[in-house]
Amino acid sequence: MATFQQIREKLDLYERLMRLDKPIGILLLLWPTLWALWFSSLGRPDWIVVWIFVLGTVLMRSAGCVINDLADRNFDPHVARTRERPLASGKVSPKEALILFLGLVLCAFCLILPFRSWYMVGLSVVALFLAASYPFTKRFFAIPQAYLGVAFGFGIPMAYVAHLDSIPLVAWWLLLANVFWAMAYDTEYAMVDREDDLKIGIKTSAITFGRFDLVAVMLCYAITLGLIAWVGYQLHMGSVFYAGLVVAAGIAGYHFTLIRQREPARCFKAFLHNNWIGASIFAGIVLDFMISQGVLR
Repeated sequence: MATFQQIREKLDLYERLMRLDKPIGILLLLWPTLWALWFSSLGRPDWIVVWIFVLGTVLMRSAGCVINDLADRNFDPHVARTRERPLASGKVSPKEALILFLGLVLCAFCLILPFRSWYMVGLSVVALFLAASYPFTKRFFAIPQAYLGVAFGFGIPMAYVAHLDSIPLVAWWLLLANVFWAMAYDTEYAMVDREDDLKIGIKTSAITFGRFDLVAVMLCYAITLGLIAWVGYQLHMGSVFYAGLVVAAGIAGYHFTLIRQREPARCFKAFLHNNWIGASIFAGIVLDFMISQGVLR
C-alpha cells in the first residue's frame, strides 16, 4: 500500500505534468476567453458562465499540457529545458498520463452540460480535437504557433454561444487576433529552444522566420492590436478601451528590447510578460463598459 508520502509525491508529479505550478499558460488561454465573455455580453456577463469558463480553461489547459508531453515524450529528453518533465524523466508512465488526460477532458465536458446546447457540445468536441492534435503539428507544420492560436482562442466562439447562442462575425475577428497574438508570444517562447529544436527536427515559427523573427513578432503584435481595435470599433467602444490597447502596444514595444539580442533568458522573460498584454486589453474592455453603463463616473 502506498504511503502518504508516496501519494503526495505522485500528486506533485501530476501537478507538474499539468503545469499547475506554471500558471502562465492558463492566463494566456484565459485572457481572450474573458475578452469574448465581456464583448458578447456588452459588459454584463452571466457570472455563472464566467466561472464555468474559468474552471474549463484550467481543466483544458491542464489536459493540453498532459497530451503535449505525452506526444513529445521522445523529444523532451533531448531538450535542456524539458528533460526533467515527469514523462520525459520516466517518473510518470504514459498510461498514467493518458488516464489523467481523459479524466480532465471528462470533467471539462461536464461543465458544458448545464448549457443544454448541442451547439456548445459540438464546439467542445472541436476544442478537444484542437488541443489534442496541436502537439503533432510540430512534426509537419512550419508555423504550429498559428494552430496553437486557434486552439488557445477557441473559448472565444464558445463564449459567444454561451451568451448569444450564435457566433457573430466579430467573434471570428477576435479569434484571428488571438492567432496572431499566439504567434507573437509563442515565437518568443520558441526562440528559447531554437538550437535544441533544430537538432531534434521539431518545426517552430522561430526556425521558420529565421533572421526575420524579430520583425515577425512585432508585426504579429501590431496585427493583433489592430484586429482587436477593429472589434472595438464595431462595438462602439470608447476611449478607455483604446487606452488599454495603447498600454498593450507599449508592453509589446518593451518586448522588442528583451528579444532583440535573442538571448534565451530574455526571450523567455518576454514570453512570460505577455500576461500583461492580455490583462491590459481586458482592463480596457471592462473599464470602458463600466464607464458607459454609469458604474464608474
